[in-house]
Amino acid sequence: MAEDADPARKSIGARRNPDSAEAILEAAEAVLVEAGYAGFSIEAVARRARAGKPTIYRWWPSKAALLLEVYQRQKRVDVPDTGKLEEDLVGFLEHLFAHWRETSSGSVFRSLIAEAQTDETAATALAGYAGGRRAHTAQIIERAKARGEIANDIDPGVVADLVASYAWRHLLTNQLDEPEATIRKVVHYLLQGIAASGR
Repeated sequence: MAEDADPARKSIGARRNPDSAEAILEAAEAVLVEAGYAGFSIEAVARRARAGKPTIYRWWPSKAALLLEVYQRQKRVDVPDTGKLEEDLVGFLEHLFAHWRETSSGSVFRSLIAEAQTDETAATALAGYAGGRRAHTAQIIERAKARGEIANDIDPGVVADLVASYAWRHLLTNQLDEPEATIRKVVHYLLQGIAASGR
């Protein structure tokens, strides 16, 4: 197969051609939706996008890198800032579960986690992404600490890990239809352990 099978989308070297990159990302998403992780491969994406494998590997050095970008471009999750930690965390989890449930992003992220079990590159990519998300979620906890809602010695990163572990377990077991009351109970139990004295 030629490096760019579609003559209308010529490669422009290491710098991405926006049209080609968009076609590849859309093809990757479609292959995942139709064939699942088991049927996902760079070859399948190249055929669907009418692009050459060398082009794909130039812009995404691994299957994991491509999966991660597909996921990141899909993910649009609101992070509430209500002034109350409980409401912020409940809202965040509700939005995240709905996004994973109602779009293909849940399947994409499960695929990336599966890839990370046997591929070091995927594991590294996932760890880097998870680290960034941990810091992002920790900001919710930092805001609550500044408001005096939680104890000063609480590590926001550890709390973010606890929230993420709850979310990931539900993603991996495909239990994303938790009612608000259950999510609220989990958050309430968590907050009991980190609340500032007197609250």
